[in-house]
Amino acid sequence: MMKPVSFGRSVIIPGAPELPNGEELLMAGTKLVQAGALIAVAAMSLAGCSAATGSADASGGAVTIWLDDNTVNPCFAETLSATYDNADVEVEVELKTDWDSLTKTAVAGGGGPDIIMTPGISYTMEYAKAGALAPLDDYAKEYGWDETISPWAMDAGVYEDELFSLQSELETMLLWYNKTVFDELGLTPPTTTEELAEVADALNAAGVVPFASGNAEWKGVNEWAVSGLFNGHAGADQVYDALTGDASFTDEGFVEATDLINDWQQKGYFAGGLDRYYTNTFDQYLASFGAGEAAMNIEGSWRFENIDSFFAPAGNEWDWVPFPTADGRELYSIGTGSSWAINATSDNKDAAADVLSHIFEPEVQAQLAVDCGFAPGPVSLEASMLEGLDPRQARLYESVAVAAAKGDYGYLTWGFFGPKTDKYIYEEIEKLWGGSITTEEYLAGLQALNEEERESGDLPPIPARDGS
Repeated sequence: MMKPVSFGRSVIIPGAPELPNGEELLMAGTKLVQAGALIAVAAMSLAGCSAATGSADASGGAVTIWLDDNTVNPCFAETLSATYDNADVEVEVELKTDWDSLTKTAVAGGGGPDIIMTPGISYTMEYAKAGALAPLDDYAKEYGWDETISPWAMDAGVYEDELFSLQSELETMLLWYNKTVFDELGLTPPTTTEELAEVADALNAAGVVPFASGNAEWKGVNEWAVSGLFNGHAGADQVYDALTGDASFTDEGFVEATDLINDWQQKGYFAGGLDRYYTNTFDQYLASFGAGEAAMNIEGSWRFENIDSFFAPAGNEWDWVPFPTADGRELYSIGTGSSWAINATSDNKDAAADVLSHIFEPEVQAQLAVDCGFAPGPVSLEASMLEGLDPRQARLYESVAVAAAKGDYGYLTWGFFGPKTDKYIYEEIEKLWGGSITTEEYLAGLQALNEEERESGDLPPIPARDGS
């Protein structure tokens, strides 16, 4: 049964290779843009469809994929059905409640689906460390993935010098704002973290909630501001150095960033107060944002998927700017929302690789972006493939490509921090907001876990800074 649920993520990855024909990519002559599929599908079998893109060499049989029943979108299944053409391969997509836990349990017992999808790189690394994934290096050569998939994205799937996964749902953090409210109050979108604080103060003084937010449905919302300000205020260089052991998360920049978030929470700048923050659903805080009751939103680029539906009823206009930085330099922090791999116990690895390769083909990624609203991710696309997108969304792809070419990218916490450290970030910060721990204690715990996971090899591959 189809069960469409509103869900989406949009991201760009830096550094994709040029297409073999050397054509310029993206809007206004920028060289590249990435496209990633939202992993949202209905339970169905897909076989013998139209566009001939499957490999003739892939072995036949059924290929199973398990996905979260809370992220179903029939457009993904329809696109896969319409574009994958290998009569010898049947694709069986099954929707699972508590899909991540069920997958882990099944795989640990020697079973599970042929294609394993996880919430991101660090989760997939756990499977790789356990020997549960099939190496993909030979398939990468066979299908020429290095010609279309970003080197950064390819490197992110490597464990102990072998490729084990392909990354999708690449994300970047943005500062969304209600343009109608900003215009009425004569406010300019901030480019620095100092300006961001000043704008928040001005909005509060005008009786407008500075930040639409709420974590009633997803505690991970807690880390969105942390991710934005760690990279924007402390700086992406400092985040990289802390992750790799050349700096500490107890350093001054991280203290200032954490203090600022805590100060805003204590003042009620998020949602109007902690009581509302802890009870607001996504729909509730986005509705307040669209209505102009709140004027800014610290959230990832996945929000392109349905932001219009919250602004249209009030007749208001939205826009976005890069998340502000200490010096005003444009920066886009990157991360991944999901990761795809092949089960080591699969009896049909060749067919699974064929399906996986098809999903990451540029033409398929572009069709998913334009027809389904799924945002660009880690494959090279020509600008013409993305015609029809909202100009504000297209502007993001162009801007990220330009910034990435200069190495101006940061590191989203859920993409590049170890799994224990990431969980600590969004769970323990509530103790800071509640007053039971200090900023220094919070960051000391973060640093200790980061050191532990770095030493145990639990950190995902981390893209180096420009020139590093």
